[in-house]
Amino acid sequence: MLPLATDDGSFHGPSINEFFPEGIFFVGTPFEINRIMLIRFIAMAALMLLFWLGTRRMKIVPTRLQSLVEMGLDFARVSIAESILGKKEGKRFLPLLTTIFFLVLFMNLTGPIPLLNIAGTSVIGVPLLLAVISYCTFIYAGLKKNPGNFVRNSLFPPGVPKALYIIVTPIEFISTFLVRPVTLTLRLLMNMIVGHLLLVLFFTATQFFFFTADGAFKLFGAGTLVFGLAFTLFEVLIAVLQAYIFALLTAVYIQLAVAEEH
Repeated sequence: MLPLATDDGSFHGPSINEFFPEGIFFVGTPFEINRIMLIRFIAMAALMLLFWLGTRRMKIVPTRLQSLVEMGLDFARVSIAESILGKKEGKRFLPLLTTIFFLVLFMNLTGPIPLLNIAGTSVIGVPLLLAVISYCTFIYAGLKKNPGNFVRNSLFPPGVPKALYIIVTPIEFISTFLVRPVTLTLRLLMNMIVGHLLLVLFFTATQFFFFTADGAFKLFGAGTLVFGLAFTLFEVLIAVLQAYIFALLTAVYIQLAVAEEH
């Protein structure tokens, strides 16, 4: 976090520099690890530990942890995969969609957690990588389903008057093959960046008012503290929603690729 006040006691809020911390390990090498990379490793370790503990001794009468893991997997299967792709295609792409959902979820949830305080998806690397995977899966599914007509039907939709293709085809090319990975990346990235900056703003303002401001201005700290706590709960909701939306849109794109008209 940036300093709350300078020597003259003025307040300084968070800036974009929050997302470019200095290296901690292997500084100056291609394997440099900074605070955000470390948080990503922690999120991955927590995710693997949860599933390992929840599935290592499966029982007919499940434990609480096993029930929690099963509920999460059922949610990914029913609400994301099968609701969009149906049972057959949903089962086929379920591992990918489940991985995307839980990976984004755990990396998002590091934002509101004390001492971590920043989402692993708030720097473009992870959102971009997942968007590329989603995009490549969309292309693969379409070519696998209908190798001869997938690209043609995507650029020249059936039923459109031929004279309109001069307008429709460039639009379809941009929206289908260029915009989708960009929007997937930016939707997740921007939500996590804004959420982090707002949380930091509320809590740094609280600290400033309580410990630096004079007189009655200290009372403003109570207001910023309440807003900060309320927005923390809201940020948890956003973390879950963004994970769901990312996985759901991936399923929608796959469904469009394997649709019969392609």
